[in-house]
Amino acid sequence: MLRKITLMTMVLTLVAGAFTLSVYADGPTFLPAFYADGELWSTKGLADLPPPNGHNLKSFDKLFNFTNGAAGQLSVAEAAPGNQDYNGGRWSTQDVTWLIIDPPIVRSYDEIVEHEMDGDLYITPTGNYFECPLLPVK
Repeated sequence: MLRKITLMTMVLTLVAGAFTLSVYADGPTFLPAFYADGELWSTKGLADLPPPNGHNLKSFDKLFNFTNGAAGQLSVAEAAPGNQDYNGGRWSTQDVTWLIIDPPIVRSYDEIVEHEMDGDLYITPTGNYFECPLLPVK
């Protein structure tokens, strides 16, 4: 129950704080919510997923949420549409905590890995799993 409340709190925070739905003459436009592969992506729709069962762990991509860091830092997805490793929007969330003063804004998984190898940050899996697609920013 606590895990579900934590996941829903995270999702609601993400939905409320990371993107906004705007309507223009040609229909809805979703503002940036994530970085992935160096590009901005938006999203809509969220659904809880059960934890992996041992056979489907590789069907989830990591979604990195920053606990501290640069103003304007968005979550960073491990992969996005067009990347051969993208799993269609099935996410395993990870908390990222910077260990340096004045961290940069990161825009890709590769940057996160590089900073982790340099000892600039650490990553903690949250145990939360959900599904939401990445959509092009319009």
